[in-house]
Amino acid sequence: MKKIAILISGQGSNLQAIIEACQTGFIPGKVVTIISNKIDSFGLERAESAGIPSRVFLRQDFSSNLAMDKAIGDYLDALNIDLIVLAGYMKILTKPFTQRFAGKILNIHPSLLPKYPGLHTYQRALENGDSEHGTTVHFVNEEIDGGAIVLQAKVPIFPGDTVEEIELRTREQEYNIYPLVIKWFIEDRLKLENGIAYLDASPLPTSGYAAE
Repeated sequence: MKKIAILISGQGSNLQAIIEACQTGFIPGKVVTIISNKIDSFGLERAESAGIPSRVFLRQDFSSNLAMDKAIGDYLDALNIDLIVLAGYMKILTKPFTQRFAGKILNIHPSLLPKYPGLHTYQRALENGDSEHGTTVHFVNEEIDGGAIVLQAKVPIFPGDTVEEIELRTREQEYNIYPLVIKWFIEDRLKLENGIAYLDASPLPTSGYAAE
């Protein structure tokens, strides 16, 4: 069974969806470790409840970001990890780390990339008067919120919506599409070659697939 590592910083709500998808067999893989860069991350409690080993790597314990990422990478290599899943991991990964695990890191971002990379995506969509928002699952490279897009899901923005309402609507989609993309990867259906995502040996469009 293929091994999955999940990196978190906060609540770990996507983490919970992935754990449950593995428990039911929807994802035919096993989460073998959960890593956090925050000692008070609620996701660590989710890990404990699920009986999954966890480990905390704190920036202040290392001389540099490079040293921290090297330690995380060495830990993951020792576990023979097949896939690294970022689930609300709020620390930017260094270039050597993304190159070391190229094609093996997935992230989910709360916007329809390439629109709104970075933070505060719901607020930005609201302020710009957008009629829709969404979420994107993509491979990770050295570019922030870059990398080949795999799958996107759109949600409507209604007149009078608040940031919280848009976030809730978006998160509901995240809990559906992230486990699905992870399933594709674990089943060897999804691969990254020369910066292009392939599903079932066919290249995906630059905007990825659109979830119905």
